[in-house]
Amino acid sequence: MKVTAAVVKDAGAPFTIEDNIELHEVGPTDLQVHIVASGICHSDEAIRAGEASVGYPAILGHEGSGIVEKVGANVTDFKPGDHVILSYWTDGTCDKCLAGHAGQCRNYTKGDLMGVRPDGDYNFSKDGQHISNMLNQSSFATTTVVEQRNAVKIDKDLDLRKFGPLGCGYVTGSGTVLNALQPRPGQTIAVFGTGAVGLAAMMAAKISGCTKIIAVDRNDNRLELAKELGATHTINTNDTEPVQAIRDLTNGYGVDFSIDTTGAPVITKAAIDALTTGGTCAGIAVTSNSVNISEWGDLSAFDKNFIGVLMGDSVPQLDIPRLMEFYKLGWFPFDKTEKFYDFDQINEANEDSKSGKVIKPVLIIDKDYQPGE
Repeated sequence: MKVTAAVVKDAGAPFTIEDNIELHEVGPTDLQVHIVASGICHSDEAIRAGEASVGYPAILGHEGSGIVEKVGANVTDFKPGDHVILSYWTDGTCDKCLAGHAGQCRNYTKGDLMGVRPDGDYNFSKDGQHISNMLNQSSFATTTVVEQRNAVKIDKDLDLRKFGPLGCGYVTGSGTVLNALQPRPGQTIAVFGTGAVGLAAMMAAKISGCTKIIAVDRNDNRLELAKELGATHTINTNDTEPVQAIRDLTNGYGVDFSIDTTGAPVITKAAIDALTTGGTCAGIAVTSNSVNISEWGDLSAFDKNFIGVLMGDSVPQLDIPRLMEFYKLGWFPFDKTEKFYDFDQINEANEDSKSGKVIKPVLIIDKDYQPGE
């Protein structure tokens, strides 16, 4: 089958829309999915820019939503016509998956980050040249093939254009709070960075009953949106030193939890310093930066914890439906962060994401799609 996709030919190259790309046939446990829309995530930009790699040329995209066109012989839970959100792949059988920690899947790297399918083959090629994929999804394409464990079924009356980002950015931010940190009602949290991941974390903190939810950023417009989506207080680092400001808001103690979504070493250190004794900071940025931390002076002396969380420690088949229920209740209005772009505007959308002009760009790949159909 021939498809159209946005290809990154080499590290640092722009996205190029190309036709006549060969798509792999559906395997026994695969789904062929017609892509309606896909969010753009910082991880896509990290690979495009060469900060990380799945091999080039590559078709990126890992926040896709679409309609199942064909299923493999051993697929039992999906059928053609089903509407799905796509997320990352896990094997579902290793000890980590069976314990409910899919993000720690023993085969995550093999199946998601090597640019190939879990079976080692390639999903895409052109003129005899293999093209790498991303998270076994590659949703910057008109049609893709994924393994059934990449997919989560959703109601057909929901607007598919909105929901793709639940597969990565929103489930990462919310899952870091709901699954990894698990604050109790009345506890406090500071979130450094008010992009899609940070705002998702704030919405989850509000759902969890945190009484102080402190948004830290340098963009006034984003901080205003943070107030609308759950922040009880905001701090603009352009004119306020955040650590002292957070202590002033918490009786001099600091917050119970903090999240760094930026990856900037000075911000990561501030997120740790802003913790109360016994507090926990989650670092969840996709970055190659390092931060200088004193094991004693920054952590042990105050019984503080600094943890990494991948994909919000989420099980997509459980966490995404939970987020959708929160959305229906009006508790998780993630779509307020989104802006739609045509597929051929992918480079513009990516630049708007990088600059902070737009929080969550969503590419409309099928412009003929009508919600409810």
